Amino acid sequence: MTLVTTISRWAGVFGACLLTATGVMLTYEVVARYFFVKPTIWAAELSQLCLIWGCLLAIAWVLNMRRHITVNAVTALLPPAVQKLCVALSLLAVIVFSIIVTIWGWDIFHDSFTRGRTTGSLLDLPSWVAELSVPVGFALLTAQALVELAALRHGDIASLGSSHE
Repeated sequence: MTLVTTISRWAGVFGACLLTATGVMLTYEVVARYFFVKPTIWAAELSQLCLIWGCLLAIAWVLNMRRHITVNAVTALLPPAVQKLCVALSLLAVIVFSIIVTIWGWDIFHDSFTRGRTTGSLLDLPSWVAELSVPVGFALLTAQALVELAALRHGDIASLGSSHE
């Protein structure tokens, strides 16, 4: 296992914890709002933050675990060598897309950070806290896709996702 894969897995586990925290916060908000008529000022915004970070931290781990949604009705009919080529082309597309999103995401984060933008909500959190998740998550996805592309030469990978046809 490479260092990148180890980081991806730990990021994915942390992302899963953040998604769990999202569920707990939203449940608390619903109970507080509808049963006790005491809504919180923090649950909605913090749960959104956890949801964003949780999803973007997990995308590289999901790639490594081959759990992205794929449609392989046609590619499954192709010879193994062509299937491997399709996986390589898919990984190249993921890498290019992820690099672009990482660069643009960094620019957006940096702009918000330097200007001191905030969410404008009751918590008034800095906007960059949520925006930083985009370059972090997609940089990790880029690195994991590069690892998967390198491993493709030695493995029998026929798909990037799980199939339930």
